[in-house]
Amino acid sequence: MKNKKVTVPIIIIIGVLLIDQILKIWVKTHMVIGEEVHIFGDRVMLKFVENPGMAFGMEFGGNWGKLALSIFRILAVGGLIWYLVTLIRKGSNLFVISCISLIIAGAAGNLIDCAFYGLIFNESFGEVAQMFPDGGGYAGFLAGNVVDMFYCPIIRWGTPPDQYIFFRPIFNVADSAITISVFLMIIFYKKLMPKKEEKVAIETVGDKE
Repeated sequence: MKNKKVTVPIIIIIGVLLIDQILKIWVKTHMVIGEEVHIFGDRVMLKFVENPGMAFGMEFGGNWGKLALSIFRILAVGGLIWYLVTLIRKGSNLFVISCISLIIAGAAGNLIDCAFYGLIFNESFGEVAQMFPDGGGYAGFLAGNVVDMFYCPIIRWGTPPDQYIFFRPIFNVADSAITISVFLMIIFYKKLMPKKEEKVAIETVGDKE
């Protein structure tokens, strides 16, 4: 079981990172900014945008904000890896370990974009980007943009058409990994906590005896 608690997070982190980066590189090298690929009509599609800030297209304080956010991501990934190792050593619940692994993979996936995409790609405005272009990349280290592509405006209503759209954000695999992890931990929190509380109660009774 202990080996499983080591191999599962490794598989999750590597798997999410590979899927995230393969899709981002494909989008970056096959689409231009604003281009759409319709998967299920106008409800589920790939729409290429570059996010200069936070997850789901949110921005944070211009160039200095981008740098601060990139540094925060580095610190966050480092702290989460340390926390994950601690959980594994303590033999914590595999579900919790898996959720933390998803968050690490998501944070690391977007960090890779910020750190390296500006160095290895040129701009995607009006043309498909090239990897390692002769003129160099479009930005420096930690100054790159995050590639987003999933757009799911499932519900639309209002006049004029599409005045109101349910779920406008455009996101990527890394964003999804973080969101799913947090969502799962919230849903199953009560199922996990009673075991912890029961253990604490047993230990407390034992100390009193």
